[in-house]
Amino acid sequence: MNYETISVRPVAGAIGAEIHGVDLTGAISDLNISEIAQAQRDFLVVFFRNQHITAAQHLAVAERFGTVLEYPMVKGIEGFPQIAPVVKLEHETTNFGGIWHSDTAYLDAPPKATMLVARELPPYGGDTLFSNMYLAYETLSDGLQMMLDGLRAVNSSAKADASATREDRLKTEAKQDSDTVLEAVHPVVRTHPETGKKLLYVNIGHTTHFEGMTVEESAPLLHFLFAHQSRPEFTCRFAWQPGSIAFWDNRACHHNPINDYHGFKRVMHRITLAGERPE
Repeated sequence: MNYETISVRPVAGAIGAEIHGVDLTGAISDLNISEIAQAQRDFLVVFFRNQHITAAQHLAVAERFGTVLEYPMVKGIEGFPQIAPVVKLEHETTNFGGIWHSDTAYLDAPPKATMLVARELPPYGGDTLFSNMYLAYETLSDGLQMMLDGLRAVNSSAKADASATREDRLKTEAKQDSDTVLEAVHPVVRTHPETGKKLLYVNIGHTTHFEGMTVEESAPLLHFLFAHQSRPEFTCRFAWQPGSIAFWDNRACHHNPINDYHGFKRVMHRITLAGERPE
């Protein structure tokens, strides 16, 4: 696509692009918003550099792309309940969300997109990986695609793989209902509502088993799919800098923050946008 108001530079072969030529702290035209949204559809995750936005500006920009959701597990930052802090402190060894996943897949209508802003970074480390779920589906054999097309899977907020990464934050910043287990059943293969393309919609952080099967019966195939989803050729890696923003399609890509900066603090602010029931 030829963009009129922004410059889009791919960062890897499978997924991801940096956007230049727009100032998110200033006036943003409707055409800017339309082209950013198109770039996200094309590359699944888009990155911005040197965007030193305030919390109010973060919220205002996110609202141009959809309806903002509150994160169900952790309280928002002061004055902005819609902005969830993603924090690892110097003495902690587990990072929040530190596993391959798509955000809150245990909701009946998971978010369509996430916008993450860097606030405080370690001197090194703390990159984030992203993976393309269109490719994860398209590279499966025809036989496995046919089998998966008819399956549905249970996704739970209590799955140990992901819930363990929230423990430090829940000690001090949990919402009153944070001990509630949230579950949703979604198609294993969903169709993206905007592109019409099929994608693989399970993730190691939240998917527990296939509907109608036990956890033990589901495990071998799910373990294969989880490993397949993070094949290096499906991924890109983003090195954060002060003023960096990542804005990704939460339906069509997974992300994984790398936990390689023990002894340092990392603070990010996250906004998620309302999505639809997967079909």
